[in-house]
Amino acid sequence: MRPSSCDTFVALPPSTEGQRIIFGKNSDRPCDEVQEVVYFPATDYAAGEKVECTYIEIEQVAHTYAVVLSRPAWLWGAEMGANEHQVCIGNEAVWGRQSADGEEALLGMDLVRLGLERADTAENAVTVITELLEKYGQGGSCMEDESSFTYHNSFLISDRKEAWLLETSGKYWAAERVEGGYRNISNQYGITTKIDKEHPEMRAYAQSKGWWDGKTEFNFATVYSFMTTARIEASGSRYCEGKKLLEKSNGHITAETMMDILRDKDSGINMEGMFMTTGSMVSVIPTDPDLPGVHYFTATPDPERSVFKPFIFVKNLHPLKETSSPSYGLDDPVKKKPRFQSKPDRKHELFVKHELVAAIIESHKDRGRKITEGMRQLEKEMIKEMEEHLLHGVESPDFLVNLFSSSIQRELSVYSQK
Repeated sequence: MRPSSCDTFVALPPSTEGQRIIFGKNSDRPCDEVQEVVYFPATDYAAGEKVECTYIEIEQVAHTYAVVLSRPAWLWGAEMGANEHQVCIGNEAVWGRQSADGEEALLGMDLVRLGLERADTAENAVTVITELLEKYGQGGSCMEDESSFTYHNSFLISDRKEAWLLETSGKYWAAERVEGGYRNISNQYGITTKIDKEHPEMRAYAQSKGWWDGKTEFNFATVYSFMTTARIEASGSRYCEGKKLLEKSNGHITAETMMDILRDKDSGINMEGMFMTTGSMVSVIPTDPDLPGVHYFTATPDPERSVFKPFIFVKNLHPLKETSSPSYGLDDPVKKKPRFQSKPDRKHELFVKHELVAAIIESHKDRGRKITEGMRQLEKEMIKEMEEHLLHGVESPDFLVNLFSSSIQRELSVYSQK
């Protein structure tokens, strides 16, 4: 199994329809891994409190923002998500000249969640993530087994007005502001000569390693990448295909456009095999601060056979029980050393029912086709319903406290179609 994972996209005006930012990500992970979608409310903490991340404990902040996350069920962090301020973050594995093997520290996925919990803008998320990177480092296995699958991280971060691409190599990093148009990332360094923020010693470190002569124009991707492995070639192909798909709809990119891109199998963006797309996310963020963002999650593998279900931040939201995996607390094999000695059942309620329906789609063509058509029809209806909120705002927030869960019930009714 050659790990290769994830494609993340953002489109900003004028490439989108209306004054909206569209964010999307496929999380490509081991095919037997469960991805859950969970909500955590905004919380206040006392001075001196700590937070237990996947492998290490760090200092907690006084206040964390409400977040909705799509995450591998065994870890603390997230592959992708959004917060109440409409900041969206997705991360990607990247490999370069610098070794990614190291002690257990913060996972890139922990940094996604920490960025969302602590930052009210995309630019502030860059600051939060890079300060944590400097203080605690990144490291530890990114898979729930003893294979020690490790990598550096890149992050695509957006808010109501702009996006930032943040790329890391150990504790060194570079960031580029994206103010319009579109951008996609796929497991390779993409920042070249336009660097808007950087680690103060990033260039000196590269020079000390002999990767840069100190005279030619500094190109982060050229200096910090190696471009020789099959993994990089595979991600390069997905990156080019993703860029072409965005270009095809340039000026008219919508939530549906992004969902279609994430479902595209020919490009490899909707990944199949030992590593596959285990969860997908599309967010629609109006630039108008008075209008809500709508965040769509599948919470199930293969977006082609899944429904993107809407979530809107409102007060008094209910927990997302149908997509929350069982919790094992301190008995979890991830928390015990040596780690990963066994794998408990992490399937949530929707995952179990989706697994059965995916088998029906595979083996009963006629019924499978009807179910798939029903899924698409339901998705179209929900997108149309959400358009009212995107255009006019949320008039009755109490009706949306169960939006995601009620959307799941509608999805389950499609599963039972004969």
